Amino acid sequence: MVAVRVSSRSGLPSLLLYLGIGIAMGQDGFFHVKFNNAELTQVIGYAALVVILAEGGLGTKWKEIRPALPAAAMLSLVGVAVSVGVTAAGAHYLVGLDWRQSLIIGAVVSSTDAAAVFSVLRKVPLPARLTGVLEAESGFNDAPVVILVVAFSAEGPVESWYVLVGEIALELAIGAAIGLAVGWLGAFGLRHVALPASGLYPIAVMAIAVSAYAAGALAHGSGFLAVYLAAMVLGNAKLPHWPATRGFADGLGWLAQIGMFVLLGLLVTPHDLYDDFWPAIIVGLVLTMVARPLEVFISLAPFRLPWQEKVFMSWAGLRGAVPIILATIPMVSGIEGSTRIFNIVFVLVVVYTLIQGPTLPWVAKALKISEDPAEATDLGIESAPLERLRGHLLSVAIPGRSKMHGVEVGELRLPAGAAVTLVVRDGKSFVPAPSTVLRRGDELLVVATDPVRDAAEQRLHAVGAGGKLAGWLGTTDTGGGSLARPHMPRVAHDVAHAWKAATKRGKTDGPRARHTRRT
Repeated sequence: MVAVRVSSRSGLPSLLLYLGIGIAMGQDGFFHVKFNNAELTQVIGYAALVVILAEGGLGTKWKEIRPALPAAAMLSLVGVAVSVGVTAAGAHYLVGLDWRQSLIIGAVVSSTDAAAVFSVLRKVPLPARLTGVLEAESGFNDAPVVILVVAFSAEGPVESWYVLVGEIALELAIGAAIGLAVGWLGAFGLRHVALPASGLYPIAVMAIAVSAYAAGALAHGSGFLAVYLAAMVLGNAKLPHWPATRGFADGLGWLAQIGMFVLLGLLVTPHDLYDDFWPAIIVGLVLTMVARPLEVFISLAPFRLPWQEKVFMSWAGLRGAVPIILATIPMVSGIEGSTRIFNIVFVLVVVYTLIQGPTLPWVAKALKISEDPAEATDLGIESAPLERLRGHLLSVAIPGRSKMHGVEVGELRLPAGAAVTLVVRDGKSFVPAPSTVLRRGDELLVVATDPVRDAAEQRLHAVGAGGKLAGWLGTTDTGGGSLARPHMPRVAHDVAHAWKAATKRGKTDGPRARHTRRT
């Protein structure tokens, strides 16, 4: 737990701390534990990566990542090809590795690590578009990289490039279709079937996400892409007991990272790293200073992104446990020089993560793309189904900058069939009257019948974003959809329209404005 707190406050991915714990326990450490089972490490690493991708997908907001999907897809396909080629050339000509070993290293280190990206970037105040591209890239690019590493590590000649491209496209398509289907079916089931205990919902969500990986792998598709997309669908489906589910997934993600990184630290032999230290530094320089910038600028050339954001993305290509896990594939396959490949990748990941992770906030500030961190404005809403009563109990938390502050309960204008039944303020609860004024920090209990449950939640989000006039002047809800304008008398509609028009013309103090206010 100390390692978790240190990594959270320092800006370092937890990778480094947990790797250090594993090394300290290993054969060159204090406990002299001998562990050299690369195959077991690979299996456990894959399982941990599935959990990490599921946790990342559950925390990904669709409204933020949707505009980033085309750019992330280009980075995961064209960008990976550019990175593999440039890095492999550097490893061959500058370090002296043969072409097979160079291609394996180029493919292994071309994958940005989901755990590192999720743990570091979410602490850096960046534009949502930029964070969305980087997070989606880390979730998407594992699939093509795994295919390339397995192909380069197979016995016999490497398949032609067009065959590899076809395999990558087919596996990605299968994985995406299965992930979206499993996620939608799982969300539909969880929203319409009441489980006997609230604690079963987090388990069910994670089970559905993991089953997406299994289904994708059995169908010869990309299981990694399937689990990420399934988790993203579930995370945006407004499931019952969502805060508890999110906390459970977050805890599992930390547990998976800890176990995976400690195991990788046990697998490495520190005294064997000395001879491969400088080759790893050279390959890392080629990757960080040449391959990654070329990957970003070539892949994103069709998109109108500021050069500052492209420079930041070039520096933010964080590597973590995924490249080290992928480096065990040639070891299991018995490729000549596979131990050296593993050592080079290990040193490269540790050194450059140590450099890049803590400097990301400084780079964002220097490029003037960093945003001031602000308190959350969206409402935290948890839904618990009341199956026997055909209703829902919504628990609503009002954050510090929500525009619901100062709104009376009656001004929420919830649909018929929904009502605020309890307010918890400063640790005390009371039944509100229509004139009760809501404050920041309040928690509300809202009871809604099944037909109006979605409309009630949509209305609450709209008021949180737009205040008491949300919907009267066309305010949209926070979920990205348009909120239907509530019914109001024609006179009230004309008054609101006239006031809006007068405000735009800057004549709110003129006769027309005074007439509008009198009306």
